[in-house]
Amino acid sequence: MNKKTSATSSLTRRASLAAIVASAIALVAFTAPVASFADDKSIKVGIMSGEDEDVWRVVTAEAAKKGLTIETVVFNDYTQPNEALERGEIDANAFQHKPYLDNQVEQHGYHIVPVGYTAVWPIGLYSKKHKAVSEIAEGATIGVPNDPSNEGRALRVLQNEGIIKLKVGTGILATVTDISDNPKNVEIKELDAGVVGRAIEDLDAAVVNTDWALKSGLSAADRIAQEPIADNPYRNFIAVKQGSENEAWVKTLVSSYQNDAVKAEFDKVYKGTGVSAY
Repeated sequence: MNKKTSATSSLTRRASLAAIVASAIALVAFTAPVASFADDKSIKVGIMSGEDEDVWRVVTAEAAKKGLTIETVVFNDYTQPNEALERGEIDANAFQHKPYLDNQVEQHGYHIVPVGYTAVWPIGLYSKKHKAVSEIAEGATIGVPNDPSNEGRALRVLQNEGIIKLKVGTGILATVTDISDNPKNVEIKELDAGVVGRAIEDLDAAVVNTDWALKSGLSAADRIAQEPIADNPYRNFIAVKQGSENEAWVKTLVSSYQNDAVKAEFDKVYKGTGVSAY
């Protein structure tokens, strides 16, 4: 009786041990793929249509090498990408500079922060009618972008060229009401950033963002002045929702842009009109 009981107990213990081992093996087999999957990440990044789509194809390829899958979401105007990011429809965007974001945060209360610089496009004064700023005549009509940050930027270009003067102490968000002196009595026509370049034939000159200048068929030959590149506050960057800036995928995203492969494509696409800024 005791021997039988002892044998039975021994068998039971062996069976229990086998079951535990089998369960452990099954658990490892089940959880291992989940851990591997967790190393990968898929995100959506908002960008502007046009040349930047070519640049971001290279960024996407670089990110894929590091386990980050990027789906680019293409927008056609500057007002949409921040709204989409704030709503969580995208995970990041790459299209704006700090003065623009600051204005958007002030207006809409967005919780968006920059995480890595991309490039700067020096804004320029273009003309199809004049070959030099000195040729701009009395009463000429000059177009500028009408969004706050880019209008202020455009007016500073005109001030640098002696066309107007702004009130002392005027910040980077200057508007036409901040003009203190207009010696040639030029008319400043405020237009949407995406329209001002396309209206160049109806204007004596226009201050146009470089990306929109390319889309409007303008070239360096049409540019009669531009803002300085040194110490330029208008460097563009990748931005994310506040609270995400320290996540691992954000660092991977930034490094997937800031590399030689992307710079080479950027230089090819923008033909020297933009400058890498990281």
